[in-house]
Amino acid sequence: MKKVKLGVLGARRGRDMIDYCTRSDYAVLTAVCDNSPARLKELEERFTQSGVQVFSDFESFLQADFDAVILANYANDHAPFAIRCLEAGKHVLSEVLPVETLQEAAALVDAAERSSCIYAYGENYCFMPAPYAMRKLYREGRIGAFEYGEGEYMHNCEKDWPDLTYGDPTHWRNRMYSTYYCTHSLGPLLSITGLRPVRVSGFEVPFSERMHRMGAQAGPIGLEIVTLENGGVVKSVHGVGPSENSVWYTVYGSKGRMESAREDAEAGGVDVFYLNRSDMGTKHLDMLRPAYEGNEAGKASHHNGADDLMLDHFVRKILGDETAWIIDVYTALDMFLPGLFAYRSILNGGVPFEIPNLRDPAMRAKIAADTACTNPKKAGDSLLPASPGGDPEIGPEVYQGIRERMKIGF
Repeated sequence: MKKVKLGVLGARRGRDMIDYCTRSDYAVLTAVCDNSPARLKELEERFTQSGVQVFSDFESFLQADFDAVILANYANDHAPFAIRCLEAGKHVLSEVLPVETLQEAAALVDAAERSSCIYAYGENYCFMPAPYAMRKLYREGRIGAFEYGEGEYMHNCEKDWPDLTYGDPTHWRNRMYSTYYCTHSLGPLLSITGLRPVRVSGFEVPFSERMHRMGAQAGPIGLEIVTLENGGVVKSVHGVGPSENSVWYTVYGSKGRMESAREDAEAGGVDVFYLNRSDMGTKHLDMLRPAYEGNEAGKASHHNGADDLMLDHFVRKILGDETAWIIDVYTALDMFLPGLFAYRSILNGGVPFEIPNLRDPAMRAKIAADTACTNPKKAGDSLLPASPGGDPEIGPEVYQGIRERMKIGF
């Protein structure tokens, strides 16, 4: 069987993608690029006999022999690399998130349309067992037309934050706004229904002591109320600073409801979901544990096997498999833009904002110069505060304490 030659940019998050290649029926790893000397040394030792090329320089990496690249670099910096790779004739799987600004969004769609290569968005929560199976049943008409849905991605990151941000006050995670990282909660609902978001209002939980300890400047939890093109409504809630974790999805249709198990119920979380239907007054409730569709060896991989299944679909799509499912560039931005405009809504007291449809070239031209974000490196004169009340004061001693705990120099 022909295999797709893969390159991976970013060996930390990309470790799971690298491991995928060792067990895949469809792909082989040929190149890796990273900027960490320690990770580069580890990669060179691991692949010394295999012929996998290891690079510290992106330009050299881009010239290597691979068909497709997996972007697993910093989440706010995927778009520039995706555009370069598409222009170089490489298929692209972009890990979350797709872009940081509207300017990048317009440029990314333009690049994807110019290219003959595939762009896929790596929103792996869509490929977790429950939402993946819920998508199939919804599209079979099992619960009728969509009316209302909720998605949650609540992740207390305090314990992991030092390892993620290195005590660097300028790290993108410390500057990201509360609704930025929205596609884990909203993405599965859009993939299930296939509907486009058209309007959003945003809300934010006030800055907390936990976020201060982490050195993060945004509110701990962001919320979007999103209207879809059919008039149905979605509530999407997510955050890096809640007290406890939760990953959960529910979808109400005209004939019933589907929802994944709650983590606190100890019923299997995203491995299990419930199908609740009412036919002429007769209630039917089924608890379903969908079978894993990917390579059995990948079932125990990261994110409940979702990473492997997502990558399987991507490389099968490249190989011409018409049954393979990817999240294209338009849907990727449908998943992301509600968070961007929700934050603009938050800054304006919760008023609703229209969400542009970037399938329209005229709309892309209208936003092509919009760099507004919370990242000083990209925003220019359009820098937004990390919180609606302005950037919270976090003293240098907070970051110094984190660096001391990490036992690293800075």
